[in-house]
Amino acid sequence: MTPEQRVTTLFKLLENGSNKQHIDGKMSQLDQALHVAQLVGKDGADPETLLAALFQDVGHVCPPPEGSAEADDEDEDEDEDVKSTIDYRMRGANYLRQLGFPKKTCDLVESDVMGKRYVAALVSMYEEMISSASKELLKLQGGPLTSTEAQAFEKDPLFKEKVLLVNCNFAAKVTEDKPPALDTYRGLTTSMLYRQFIENQQRESQANMEYTKEEIDQLKKEYDLSDDDL
Repeated sequence: MTPEQRVTTLFKLLENGSNKQHIDGKMSQLDQALHVAQLVGKDGADPETLLAALFQDVGHVCPPPEGSAEADDEDEDEDEDVKSTIDYRMRGANYLRQLGFPKKTCDLVESDVMGKRYVAALVSMYEEMISSASKELLKLQGGPLTSTEAQAFEKDPLFKEKVLLVNCNFAAKVTEDKPPALDTYRGLTTSMLYRQFIENQQRESQANMEYTKEEIDQLKKEYDLSDDDL
């Protein structure tokens, strides 16, 4: 599939999230993601982090891996229980990797657990401000970090981004601002996939490249990508 086709497929999956309620039950998964992406963008985050916010719940709606128990279970209830949310982040991150998204975006989608546990340890009132479902999930994920675990997490290269996503997810639950529509991010998403494609092509230096140098230069021009972006 071309990057445009991949984005269309991905956005259709996200639109399916408009029919699925977020774990806190206050809005749909899509609305939650759009609010978080808006807040992350206002904070000045880079495109990789913004897209991680937008795609944070794609694991709930993307197809299960071929050959997995999920794929074979035709009688699975559509209503996911709390325990099922433990691995949906990994499923979503792997799906984004298959589509060709940057490592940073995929890693942020996959690893939100430590960020939540860190904030829970830092903010004494955190557990009182989240829903009962979120409390149960936090408990299943290990609960608030210990002081030793928190200090280790602060050395994570993506520490700031992970905490930002947690904070914006929480803030999104109380914001009254109307977020931009999903299609607002189509150009950015397509550009990101082309950027990754070009990087991979240049890295591999294959003699039988699918795109010639002239075609790559045209893609750079079309999507306003400089060598500094690659």
